Amino acid sequence: MTKLSGLRRRHLPLALAALTGAWSRAALARLQPTPRQTTGPFYPRTLPRDADNDLVRIAGHATGAAGTVTYLQGRILDTGGKPLAKAKVEIWQCDSRGHYHYVSDDERQLDPDFQGYGTTLSGEDGGYRFRTIRPVAYPGRAPHIHFAITAATGERLITQMYVAGEALNEHDPVLSGIRDPAARAAVIVPLTPVPQLEHGALGAIFDIVME
Repeated sequence: MTKLSGLRRRHLPLALAALTGAWSRAALARLQPTPRQTTGPFYPRTLPRDADNDLVRIAGHATGAAGTVTYLQGRILDTGGKPLAKAKVEIWQCDSRGHYHYVSDDERQLDPDFQGYGTTLSGEDGGYRFRTIRPVAYPGRAPHIHFAITAATGERLITQMYVAGEALNEHDPVLSGIRDPAARAAVIVPLTPVPQLEHGALGAIFDIVME
């Protein structure tokens, strides 16, 4: 069950689509699959009680997470451009202090108000939405958000989303493993201000193509 407010649910698709003029349209030719990437050592060992699509606000907490609020949305598609409905979409990332939750990290340094992990199901149009924070760097890695998509068929894709314009992208060992320039570009996403959704917030569109 989403925690995004009714106002945000109504305006999120239009507001973020305005960043590019429209939702990205599937090409008539076969779409290039989103590159597979490592799960990494930081997939949660246990999942939080509150594991919905709003990572900024934890149920029962008086304050939200530290960091720049970021509205993230996209579509899950197959290589023919067909939307994949009811796909399970999971994301996880470090908090604004550079620490992952629900793994063997120093709990004393964690942001107690950041959910760390969230999940949602794609709609009939393949669309998904999250409210999270702008990813930050930590030693050895450029800012990124981990994604796991499990289609209704059971097919699973692990990938990562990176931030356009980050100097550390050039030296990130995981991102550098993508040799094809088009495939590499597909996982690097611009973040743009969306003040119509929330003061100081950013927005991003990240479409994911599964084989």
